Amino acid sequence: MSLLREPSAQARPIHFVTRASWPATRERLPRACADVAAANGFEPNPASHLIFPGEGGAEVVFALEDEDGAAKDLFAPGKLAGALPAGLYRFANDPHDPYLAALGWLLSAYAFDRYRAKKAEAAQLCVPDGVDTARVERVAAAIAMGRDLINTPANDLGPAALEAAALATAAQHQASASVVRGDALLASGFPLIHAVGRAAKEAPRLVDFRWGDPDAPKVTLVGKGVCFDTGGLDIKPSAGMLMMKKDMGGAATALALASMVMGAGLAVRLRVILPIVENSISADAFRPGDIYASRKGLTVEIGNTDAEGRLILADALALADEEAPDLLVDFATLTGAARVALGPDLPPFYTGDEALAQDVARHGAAAQDPVWRMPLWDPYDKMLESKAADLGNVGGGPFAGSITAALFLRRFVAKAKAWAHFDVYGWTPTGKPGRPEGGEIQSARLLYDLLEERFAPPHGPRAVRHLVARAEEDEDADAEEKAR
Repeated sequence: MSLLREPSAQARPIHFVTRASWPATRERLPRACADVAAANGFEPNPASHLIFPGEGGAEVVFALEDEDGAAKDLFAPGKLAGALPAGLYRFANDPHDPYLAALGWLLSAYAFDRYRAKKAEAAQLCVPDGVDTARVERVAAAIAMGRDLINTPANDLGPAALEAAALATAAQHQASASVVRGDALLASGFPLIHAVGRAAKEAPRLVDFRWGDPDAPKVTLVGKGVCFDTGGLDIKPSAGMLMMKKDMGGAATALALASMVMGAGLAVRLRVILPIVENSISADAFRPGDIYASRKGLTVEIGNTDAEGRLILADALALADEEAPDLLVDFATLTGAARVALGPDLPPFYTGDEALAQDVARHGAAAQDPVWRMPLWDPYDKMLESKAADLGNVGGGPFAGSITAALFLRRFVAKAKAWAHFDVYGWTPTGKPGRPEGGEIQSARLLYDLLEERFAPPHGPRAVRHLVARAEEDEDADAEEKAR
């Protein structure tokens, strides 16, 4: 249920202040409120708040960074969703970004309560002026759906359940879907997906659904769906397995983004491909040293069974690439090396398309959905060489693990007009506004903004803001060029 409501005169006001604006705001408040602030020693430190009695009920002051402050947290007002008593609230003045403040409120209010009693009624927010209610609710609902999938343990979200979730998303938007399961994967040309998943109780599978006008630009999303990763015969230590219910975070990300795109009716032909497995151990498990053909025809030598995600993605990317999509994007909780390099909050992305890279970076910064471009460093391609096969599935050493994984995937993309790979973490270890502790959907919001900008009619409020901002950038660039 959404926590957004239509504007109401009974809503309790939230006054946003900064260090610079607080003295003037304090003077405008009723004397009783100013006295409460003084008695509590309130200082407008960013993200601090104070509740005090007002004439029509409680009022709230919430402190933001000053306008000229660096690295403003535009989700910060979302902290109030869990900090305020139940009731209806409104923004008495604008935060730095009303859309992201409202979205941060909804994302902060998320709770995974499948296995425990729901918390008490949460605070509700009146839709801020100028905010597209349908859009913010669409995005928040898609993120919540993806978080639910990641947070659900593998005993309740194995391959069959993840398939069902994907098909439910497709059916909700009248997308056409197909599934290939078990040994049929071999007959259909997906030997790597079969090899990785065949040892599990639930058969491996590939979900493939399409939506939209067949003649529209082709956008294809591929998501790694490893419902649990033991590491296979190269078994993980127990500590390394604790978080492996989230190893299907790439599939959850693809489904969340797909839900946003289809819900908005963007002018694309969307395709979603999800290879879904459990990397388990049995007498039929694939082994280090095994060599398998791939859908693309390249043979792959297994150097480590814990590098299974890139194997299932290889077959899925090869399938996606066959129709030469205009944009091909894959998401995967792929490497620990990415976390060592950039931490849990900043996923790396890889692409050889400069225009796409610039758009991803720009939208990531604007949407508070941070990512960082890493290089497809060609000299490291040699690390994937195998003496017995066309390539190995690991780099053969402790260095550049995220880069070599991306280079491995690149081998299976040739026809797509643009391709990007996102090595997401899919988890927030320490909660913050807009990002509660637990499963997280990273990079989907920025890509939704990007796709909306490229493929939506330029008449919605957010689309207009994008066009105006882009025009201003072009004007500034022209001015700089003339000055030279």
